[in-house]
Amino acid sequence: MSAAAVQLHGISKRFGAVQANRGVSLTVESGTVHGLVGENGAGKSTLMAILYGYYQADEGSIEFNGQPARIRDSHEAIALGIGMVHQHFMLVDTLTCLENVMLGAEGGWLLGPAKARVRAKLQQLMNETGLQVQLDARVADLPVGELQRLEILKALYRGARILILDEPTAVLTPQETDQLFVTLRALRDRGTTLILITHKLREVMSLCDAVTVMRAGQVVESRPIGAWSEELLAESMVGRKVALGRPAGSAKDAGAVRLEASGLSQRHANGVPALREVSLRLRAGEIVGVAGVSGNGQSELLDVLSGLRAPAAGHMQLGEHAFSADAWLDPARARELHLAHVPEDRHAVGLVMNFPAWESAVLGYQGLPKYRRGLSMNHAAMRSAAAEMEERFDVRPRSVDLGSSKFSGGNQQKLILAREIGEQPQVLLVGQPTRGVDIGAIEFIHAQLRALRDAGCAVLLVSSELDEILALADRVVVMNAGRITGELAIDECDERRLGLLMAAQQEAA
Repeated sequence: MSAAAVQLHGISKRFGAVQANRGVSLTVESGTVHGLVGENGAGKSTLMAILYGYYQADEGSIEFNGQPARIRDSHEAIALGIGMVHQHFMLVDTLTCLENVMLGAEGGWLLGPAKARVRAKLQQLMNETGLQVQLDARVADLPVGELQRLEILKALYRGARILILDEPTAVLTPQETDQLFVTLRALRDRGTTLILITHKLREVMSLCDAVTVMRAGQVVESRPIGAWSEELLAESMVGRKVALGRPAGSAKDAGAVRLEASGLSQRHANGVPALREVSLRLRAGEIVGVAGVSGNGQSELLDVLSGLRAPAAGHMQLGEHAFSADAWLDPARARELHLAHVPEDRHAVGLVMNFPAWESAVLGYQGLPKYRRGLSMNHAAMRSAAAEMEERFDVRPRSVDLGSSKFSGGNQQKLILAREIGEQPQVLLVGQPTRGVDIGAIEFIHAQLRALRDAGCAVLLVSSELDEILALADRVVVMNAGRITGELAIDECDERRLGLLMAAQQEAA
């Protein structure tokens, strides 16, 4: 057994009425990957924020390499060799990769010599770790996988020997995830200690040397990876057995066409086609899954169908209402026509982060009669509805006054789903419904989507998780380079056939 890199003893932290951590003790061995798992709101991110100096524990102590350490802010954490890569990247879009690494660590007034020095060190790190980024490219112009690598490089540049990764694969494609894991294993082999916060149990089993499970702010169990299985981890996280996958006999017969789109075309701001003559139908009582590697038009399809942007060409029939490219649907009209949308980016589109939960819970529906009192808004009705949503969807903590930004990512997602599903839409467009959501909540969300389908809703599901599409969809369309390259009934689907269509290849006869 290697020496302990970090030991936390009896850490407790309270935010008002919410007890986030309760006497948590944790030992992370040097040169290992230690998984930290648990449901949304279990206290994982709070615990790591204490280790990184964002928060101060109310009780407890920290030892770093066997020596007591008081970490009062992130500067002290960095000085001790602790780095953190957040789920939502801490980067400035308008700056280059090189400038983002330098920011706050310029080392003097003269930027010219500083840039040369930083560039040389980063080039050395890239050569040693395989973490390649375009140093002179603007962050806003780079894919998410490269931004992930940049965040890790930034931490390593600052001397991180302990690296905390909060949901590092939440926005990565499977290919980017595989590439990241190669890098993380290489860092471990170089002696870096890694703490991995994740909900993806396959990734835990593939990468981690030991795993600690948290529930309700406390450590439930901590074991070497050989003592765990995916099933045991899931049960330990949730406190009961969890049933994922496709229920037997879950495929349904579709009803009337609720939405029909034809010839949808769209271009990115740089002129590159995003959608190329996309046509599809959504029928009552079915879930249509959209499979494909991220960045092949799925996001643009959701934006166009929901009215967030108009296509350059194409038509759409929503119930009895027709729309063309020059007179397109808008989100307010979509809600009037019972079309709901769970966006892929919950921060940018799904929530107003500085709103309290009760305002986010009615966002877009505040004009409904039940939320009005004459000409003014009925805040009491809104707060009551938000409390019911939190209870029904198990949003933690149960606080309608807590700021939307204060909830974990998974609980933010559940709040959005509760809002959109709660109005019983006839069409639901849902993007990445379980991104950053714990395994118990995944089971619940899947059940809610099936129940909505069984009630007659037409559901379009975009997910980067192929297992999720296979578990939920009645029919699957595959997108590649902005086109639909194939369509299969669910009983015709397997990973090989879908993979070929995702690569825009025809299956050999």
